[in-house]
Amino acid sequence: MKPKHILLFSISLWLGVCTSIAQTDPVESDSIPKRIEKYGIRVGADLSKLARTAFEDGYTGFEVMGDLRFSKKFYAAAEIGNETRDWDEENLTATAKGSYIKLGADYNAYSNWLGMDNAIYAGLRYGFSTFSQELTSYGIYTTDITFPTEIVNTSQETTGLTASWAEFLFGVKTEIINNLYLSVHLQLKRRISETKPDNFDNLIIPGFNRTYDSSKFGVGYGYGISYLIPILKK
Repeated sequence: MKPKHILLFSISLWLGVCTSIAQTDPVESDSIPKRIEKYGIRVGADLSKLARTAFEDGYTGFEVMGDLRFSKKFYAAAEIGNETRDWDEENLTATAKGSYIKLGADYNAYSNWLGMDNAIYAGLRYGFSTFSQELTSYGIYTTDITFPTEIVNTSQETTGLTASWAEFLFGVKTEIINNLYLSVHLQLKRRISETKPDNFDNLIIPGFNRTYDSSKFGVGYGYGISYLIPILKK
């Protein structure tokens, strides 16, 4: 009986050691790093417009921007803003003011390293603006150099003006701390439609920027700060 007891004890001790090793030894697959993708609503403001409001005479404006991630690379995006801007040239002064909205989508072309959530993106927008244009003074053109140009002071305001345009964006977003992003982007715009005052052109369209007589194209830029409200993590 004694050898049998010794054999049973040895078997029990060996099984106990194997069980302990199995419980403490990590599973190899658990040690593989996993990429976590964050999906949610990101909202923020255009800092360039706030800076211009603070430091540039004749300009007041703000823009609220946001995006919603709906796939690995694509984001629905929108911007809403308001601008008041003076036009002050030698023979012409005017003021444009109004609101605008831009709707579209962005594509992130950057493949992040593990643990990063940055973007190098391109986007398309459809923009629409409602605004007014006020002509405050203008000079009467003359070819007679004997007399100076006559400046007519007036106050002709036209309300209910509208304009629409298509906009291409290229930009960069960087996560500086968890869920907080800084961004910068450039814009190329093309006017689709506009209504004009009688006997006068739209010099500035809120959301579009200034216009040019010989072209329907315009340019712009922006840099902003935004915060991601996570809804889902994969």
